[in-house]
Parts: sequence; C-alpha cells; structure tokens
Amino acid sequence: MGQMTWAQFKRAVQTRFGTLEEADACGTVSKLRKIGTVKEYQLQFERFNSQLNPALAKQCGCKITSTDQFKVTVRDGGVINSSGKCYNVPVNIQVSDDTTTILADASAVGGWFNANIGAIGTRKVTLDPELVVAEANPQVITVRQDGTGNFKKINDAIKSIPSGNTRRVIIWIGAVEYQEKITIEHTKPFVTFYGSPNAMPTITQSGTALQYGTVDSATIIIESNYFVAANIIFKSGDHALALRTSGTKAAIYKCKVLRFQDTLCDDNGLHFFWDCYIEGMVDFIFGRGKSIYLNTQLHVLRDKDITVIMAQARDSLAEDVGYLFVHCQVTEAGKRTYLGKAWMSYPRVVFAYTSMTNVVLPVAWDENARPERRQTVYFAKYKCNGAKANIDGRAKFSKKLTDAEVQPFLTLGYIQGSKWLIPPPRL
Repeated sequence: MGQMTWAQFKRAVQTRFGTLEEADACGTVSKLRKIGTVKEYQLQFERFNSQLNPALAKQCGCKITSTDQFKVTVRDGGVINSSGKCYNVPVNIQVSDDTTTILADASAVGGWFNANIGAIGTRKVTLDPELVVAEANPQVITVRQDGTGNFKKINDAIKSIPSGNTRRVIIWIGAVEYQEKITIEHTKPFVTFYGSPNAMPTITQSGTALQYGTVDSATIIIESNYFVAANIIFKSGDHALALRTSGTKAAIYKCKVLRFQDTLCDDNGLHFFWDCYIEGMVDFIFGRGKSIYLNTQLHVLRDKDITVIMAQARDSLAEDVGYLFVHCQVTEAGKRTYLGKAWMSYPRVVFAYTSMTNVVLPVAWDENARPERRQTVYFAKYKCNGAKANIDGRAKFSKKLTDAEVQPFLTLGYIQGSKWLIPPPRL
C-alpha cells in the first residue's frame, strides 16, 4: 500500500473543504461530524502506514486506505484524527483524480478506468455539483418500436424531457433500426442513450449534407452538456454525418459510428470515447473538440484515392483543444491513409500506445498543400506499435514525444475528467 503524500491530500481536502469541520460539504457527505483540521490530518497521514491503520481497525472496525494516486477512501464508517479518537463518517469518500497516468500496459487499462471513473456515490467530492444533483434520482424511459415501451420513437422520448432539465434521463432504446434525425438541444442536459450490449440499436437517416449543410446533416446532433451514450450504433447515408458532439462533457461508451466521409464531427467541448469503433475514408473525425479516445478502433475504408483519418480544427495557439488517441487501433480495408491533415493552422493530434497497420502512409501526416503550416501544427506520437508505427519517412514537422512531453496528454486532466466522467449505466 503506497503512502499518499501530505501535499496531495491537503490539495484534495482544501479544494472542497478548507477544513474538515463542516457537514455536508459540497453535497459530499451527509452530516459529517467534526473530525479536525487539515493540520491534524497531516499528523495522521505521516503516521498512517506503520501505526494508525492497525490500531484503527482494532478500535472500531474502520479502515482508511490511501494511495499515491491522489485518492482517499474512508471505508466502513470511520476516520481517526491525530489524537487517536475515531469519528463516524456515514458514507465512503473517494477523491478521483486527474493526475494518474494512463498505463502503458493495454491489458491494465480497464482496471485503470474503473479505479478512476468509479461509482458516482463515492466521487461526490470531485464531480460538478450540478452533476451530483442530476445523478441522485435518475429516470429511465424506454423506446420500443413494437409499442411495449414508453415511446415508439426516440424523438418523442426526447420531447418528453422538459427544457431546463436537472435530472439524469436514461433513454433505453430497443434493438432495432430507427430511421430518425435527432437533435438534443442545449436546454436538455443530462441525457443518456442506452442500448443493450448484446443487442445494440441502430440510429440512421437518409438526409444529406446538400439538404442541411455538413455539420447540420448528422443523424444525431448533441448540443446539450453531460450527454452519455452506451452501446449505440450511429449511422448515416452516403452524404451526411453520423454523429456530431457539440455540447461539452460528453462520454461515448462502446458505440459504433459508421459512414464514409465526415463520419464524426467531434466539435466544441470536452469529450471522452471509450472502446468505440469509428470508420470512414476522408476526414472521418473532424472538428474543434478537446477529446480523449481510449481503446478505440479507427477503421479506414477502401477508396481509390488516398484517405485521411482526421482533420482537427484548432485555429490558433490560444485554443485549448485537440485530439488524443491512447491504446487505439488503426485498421484497414483500404490501402493508403494519412493519420491527419492540417485542415486549420494549429491542429493538435497525439497518438500514444496505438497500433498502426500497413494502411498508414510512411509520411503519416499531410500539410494540406499549406507548407507554412509545417511550423504551427502539433502532430505527435508516443510509443506506438505495429507495421507503420515507428518507421523512417515521417513528416519532418511531426513530433516524437519524450516521456516528459507526453505527460500532459496521458491523464484525465486533459479533459478535466474527474469533474464529470461517470461510468455507463447498467440496466
């Protein structure tokens, strides 16, 4: 068991409490009794490993655990201060963090995720207060085309959610294909689309970019904040987007996003994609989002011309946006692809621990016929693998990151994840 440093613990406590003398601080605990000041806790944790924890267990059956990963968990109802007196704490406390590095071992990433994106009830210290309120009493409504649910259409389910919604609404969608064009407006946050893992529903439509314009042609447009999708197939016809995420703090779990060109518009805000499958040919991920893609497959479809996976749209040094791909897989049905192109002047894209097949061109990155952008792009990789991961011929303007340089990109802090990321529902 690692010793948590006092500086880490003090930061966690003072961020939300100042001192540990107030009850119900930020909604974190209910009726937390006075347990002492931060100074007393310094003494406690300095003595923790060798002395206090065994004594505490013997005294009242309580246990404090700590790690060097900026996490505090109080188990079984108690905590001890510097005087050795035990005070009751009626709930578990877990301070999730934005500093724990994503592990290099792909097989351990699932455990890393579960440790950092734990149950909501144990993470109230770090979650956004409005999210804590929204998750306190979630509502589940069902969509079934056969009439056995609350609604037959997804759009009707969304219409039932009041404007200014403050409660998590989980829309459980039955496993058939829905021909609907859907927009979740910014006035309806805290919406979840859920499909059964072994019977994923498909949402598609036949509209085109010619009808709506490219960014408004998507089958699903997410303008609201705190959106979650799990086990959904987002799809469109040949001439429209499949998905656009324009609200902030959106999490997409185990979903498929299918089309040819402009598949996913990963637009404004903080986004997280976990264990997804995204396919396309040209610019099939594009936009101004600040996003982490973790354990996600990027599948390049066959085309007669050279294809491009992404067109990240950062347009100035002042914009704090960019795409991060960690433990992803670049696979192929096609022949030749760029990882990305300089669509705008300052695109930022990082690949880490990602496998790349022969479909990736040796040069990997395209300046988009704008040689002046060689000086402003941020195209980088770190410890990738596969046939085309580490070869000569890479574009000179791309970067091979050092251990120190990659650190800001290898934590949930990149998207402030401890404040809003929650696990997918289990229904």
